[in-house]
Amino acid sequence: MKKNRIIILGSGGFISQAVENILKLKYKKYIALPRKKIDLTKISDLKKLKKIINNKDIIFFVAARAPVKNLKMFEYNIQMMINFCKTFSDTDINKIIYISSDAVYSDSKKKLKESDLKEPNNWHGLMHIVRENILKNNFSYQKLLILRPTLVYGKNDPHNGYGPNKFNRDSKLNKKILIFGKGEELRDHIWINDLSQIIFKLVTSKNYGEFNLSTGKLISFSSIAETINKDRIFEIIYLKRQGKMPHNGYRPISNHKIKKLFPSFKFKTVADVLNKI
Repeated sequence: MKKNRIIILGSGGFISQAVENILKLKYKKYIALPRKKIDLTKISDLKKLKKIINNKDIIFFVAARAPVKNLKMFEYNIQMMINFCKTFSDTDINKIIYISSDAVYSDSKKKLKESDLKEPNNWHGLMHIVRENILKNNFSYQKLLILRPTLVYGKNDPHNGYGPNKFNRDSKLNKKILIFGKGEELRDHIWINDLSQIIFKLVTSKNYGEFNLSTGKLISFSSIAETINKDRIFEIIYLKRQGKMPHNGYRPISNHKIKKLFPSFKFKTVADVLNKI
């Protein structure tokens, strides 16, 4: 069967690079376009892009400046999506895969499903839900794959944020691991290798719609630190929490839809992959 070409908008980031590594091995027919080649805020670059993209192409949209922390960053990211839609909404693009975030959901004590209320409480989540709606208002829903990953961790993550990556890297450097409060917050952490495999399966399928990309399991930050401590001797320091606990300390994300699509796929736990990050 003839393959459709995949165009990666915003290549070079943590998630896009992991997906690109799979494409190199299993797909090959793709073009990676980092911001230095195509800046979606520049009309001249959009004209170049229109000459590159044809109606049979699959667009993998990961272009963003993130995490979004203020109005200026929010406006920049929204302008990218507006410009893209203005340029291509009158064309017959094969499919658009958009990497959103679980940050679009409001907090809940139940597992958040794709159909649940979208009421973000931060700039990052607000940016993604606005972008999602811009896409939905400019393209047929049957052409859209909107993917909402939870907390992503793994090798080559440039952010080194609070969680598995930072804890593991600090322990290897014999640094103290700093935990906020008692580390009791329960979150869903997904390994970049699992995430990229699922994204590849979706990109090369005929599926459309909205999907949470999560393991469906919660783990506390203190448990992650203690798991790392099984193999290395280091000190865990519990700091007094400043301000409210994010998401009330509980953020369950349903992966029912993705498990229904790929029932044999087994998500790795943090403990399974610590030696790989």
